[in-house]
Amino acid sequence: MPIECLSAGILFADVVGSPIERAPQAGELVPAERIDLSLGGCAANAALDLARLGVQVGAAGCVGNDVFGQFIVERLRTGGVDVAGVRTVSGPNTACTMIINVRGEDRRFVSSIGANAAMDATHLPQAWLAEASVFYLGGYLMLPGLETAALGEVLRQLRSRGCTTVIDVVYVGNPQSLDALSLILPHTDYFLPNDDEAIALTGLSDPVEQAEAFRRMGAKTVVITRGAEGSVIVGPEFRFRAGVYPTEFVGGTGAGDAFDAGFIMGLLRREDPVGCVRWGSALGASCVRAASATDAVFTREEAEEFIARHPLPIDPLP
Repeated sequence: MPIECLSAGILFADVVGSPIERAPQAGELVPAERIDLSLGGCAANAALDLARLGVQVGAAGCVGNDVFGQFIVERLRTGGVDVAGVRTVSGPNTACTMIINVRGEDRRFVSSIGANAAMDATHLPQAWLAEASVFYLGGYLMLPGLETAALGEVLRQLRSRGCTTVIDVVYVGNPQSLDALSLILPHTDYFLPNDDEAIALTGLSDPVEQAEAFRRMGAKTVVITRGAEGSVIVGPEFRFRAGVYPTEFVGGTGAGDAFDAGFIMGLLRREDPVGCVRWGSALGASCVRAASATDAVFTREEAEEFIARHPLPIDPLP
């Protein structure tokens, strides 16, 4: 089957614990009900979420020659993702994150970028670039080998043939991040940072002003995701604020990636921007019902039923 979406970028193995009552002090052990090994990283999470929705999706990225790399490839494959674009590289370890969930608090991360640092534009499968309707790059700014003019040229060529480009980032404090963004935002149809990333990158606290700043840098449409505060969407002919769907919150890991996958589903269904945000918000709401990044994400039928039953607050912006 032809690939509908190429999901490229960071691939991680996550070691994630169920919520604990408080973070441990030095030398202290705080028990968790369970600790699991699960899939992580924007590109891996979004790919698996899209496969659950019935989308033909291929993953592209790099893993190490170790047990974590084997786990990522097998988890994607068994989840219905084409893994022909995942490269095993010698030397670096597979990227891994330890995720600490404290009840009532945001997540804490200890992370190793590992083999993701080896990825460059040559790792993007040419056949998939030629056929995909949507190109998604997840984890930009955590992929130093892709912060080049070569990626900008790939994006330019994709848009010239009618492929929609969707970019998300992981900000890691690099002072050259705006320079890296300047290489790709002029070739980006949809840019989807979260509010913490947008604040760090722009220095602005207002999400509308953040979106406008990224549009001045070249992005066609900007979606600022804001967790429990919903999202702000600013495009060439529309500006609106979306609320959130009702859900049971267990953990926020992967919620942004689930939003991205749902948004892409809306694009593939040729939804308008409000429809795309409905899909993104529904998948994000389903994701947070579990501590891991992908285990609770809706199937297509579940998402359609949920969206039909629950209205999403939408408010136009001046």
